[in-house]
Amino acid sequence: MILVPVKNLSGAKQRLASLLDQATRTDLAQTMLLDVLETLASWADRPEVALVTSDAFACDLARRFDFEVIHDSANRSETDAVEMATRVCEARGANFTLVIPGDVPLIQVQELESILQAAPEEGSVLAPAADGRGTNAAFRRPAGLFPLRFGNDSFKPHLAAARATGKPVVVLPLPGIALDIDSPADLRRLADLPGETHSQRMVRSFDLAD
Repeated sequence: MILVPVKNLSGAKQRLASLLDQATRTDLAQTMLLDVLETLASWADRPEVALVTSDAFACDLARRFDFEVIHDSANRSETDAVEMATRVCEARGANFTLVIPGDVPLIQVQELESILQAAPEEGSVLAPAADGRGTNAAFRRPAGLFPLRFGNDSFKPHLAAARATGKPVVVLPLPGIALDIDSPADLRRLADLPGETHSQRMVRSFDLAD
């Protein structure tokens, strides 16, 4: 199952506060989530998709795309949300989990397919963020092979945890998935890269001069 954790978007993207007011940051987070879900919806042979959230906008989008919602009533953190949803997947007998964030607007179906193609029979696939610090996709088979702990520097701990299982682990750099949007520099990169996603059109309307 694909899990997309979404915290309350009304307070999203605090690290962009020097550039964008909260209403714009929320709008941007919603638009990036739309891009991610549109890509998932366009994947003809996709696994089941569930948003892990209590955010009203995210729930509405899930219904629009006929994706499941695993309600995260606590809304504490991405880590807690994924841990809870992983337990749900295990209880259902899910063969694997693939966790994808909602702020990677350049994600491509081919990248998602490459994760599944690279996945070992038992083991994991990790796709790092562009800066090498974060984890922007995490595949685990079995579904709860090791716990995921998200944050600014999650990649090295995830890699260590994956290796500690004794199962194969594949590190798969993927340029679309690698670009998450956390800083003004990320916004500029998103605007400058080829493409016409909803998020790119929005960001190109901003004044991003230094």
